[in-house]
Amino acid sequence: MADEKFSVKRVLHIIDSLHLGGAQEVVLNLATCGSARFRHEVATMHGHGIYWDRLRQAGVKVHSLSPHKFLPFYLASIPWRLLADKPDILHCHLIPSNIISKPLGALLGVPVVINHDHTNDTRRAESRLLLALDRFSNRFASHIVAVSTSCREFLITRESIPSNDVTLVPNAIDLRRFSPSAARRDQARIELGLPASARVVAGVGRLNPQKNFSLFLDIAAQLAPRFPGLHFLLAGDGPEEKMLREKAVALGIADRVIFSGYVADTRLVYLAADVLLMPSRYEGLPMTLLEAMAMGLPVVASRLDGIAEVIGDGREGFLVPSDDASLFVERTAALLQDAELSSRIAQNARAKIEASFSVERMTSAVEEIYDRFLP
Repeated sequence: MADEKFSVKRVLHIIDSLHLGGAQEVVLNLATCGSARFRHEVATMHGHGIYWDRLRQAGVKVHSLSPHKFLPFYLASIPWRLLADKPDILHCHLIPSNIISKPLGALLGVPVVINHDHTNDTRRAESRLLLALDRFSNRFASHIVAVSTSCREFLITRESIPSNDVTLVPNAIDLRRFSPSAARRDQARIELGLPASARVVAGVGRLNPQKNFSLFLDIAAQLAPRFPGLHFLLAGDGPEEKMLREKAVALGIADRVIFSGYVADTRLVYLAADVLLMPSRYEGLPMTLLEAMAMGLPVVASRLDGIAEVIGDGREGFLVPSDDASLFVERTAALLQDAELSSRIAQNARAKIEASFSVERMTSAVEEIYDRFLP
């Protein structure tokens, strides 16, 4: 019989949903790119979502704890799942999962309970109730993983978490998947319905208030007269789609804006585009940023949280205050006009990701935390 010290440890990830998002990509990477010493399963609090199929295709066992977010069956199914599976490690992601799952895990005797803090969500910062609940539930965590320095500092300063209880583990990507390929650019444009010869500014993500794609369209309206052949691609779906389509019409740029909907393989967007525009209102460390940089796509992004920890302004991309449409326009225009500048920034960005944001580095860091707290 194998020594118990080297036996496979069971990890159960619980996350709010498996819809499109950076946290979901992190879970996928942790579950599929780590060492064989850990066997991962994933439970979504409600529904299925895009990452349900991705995880299953990768051979990861997946559970849905409730058919809908407004049917709180997960209050019963989380403890049932913990008692049935008896995981060695409970790894919680996003605010509702953190608030609900961590106390239940501790109460039911899960040896290690990890909280993964993915973003400085303004809802938590502005809501005394959410802040108090998050602070309370963090008492039940063996340790907390923060994806950016700003997330870590929020926990320490706003939630009074001891600094030794929070470890910075930046998000990361699989560099084997996200790699530049000029040869595939034309095919990517065909698949996305883009003109072969057009310049393209892209935005990627959920069409929701956080991503601030309304400002994206304001920027597009100012760039359009300066670059007659320029097109704008919004890759994603979400609650603001109808409003954004109507705004594109009102701004007179509807014929230049392509709403592609959800794109399963975001590499197509990065291959097809000339610039990625990220005017987000808040972020942790967005996976879209890391993916685009790894693919050699220059980025103009809001000067926020983890974004500013990755990009040196003017070196690996451009940083702009999230409400400064004029500066977004000028920085994007500079990249479109200056091929040498665009190429230099793209090369610097790829080098930065290779050096510091590989998935191997991330999974190793998380597994070291697992090992530290396993009995």
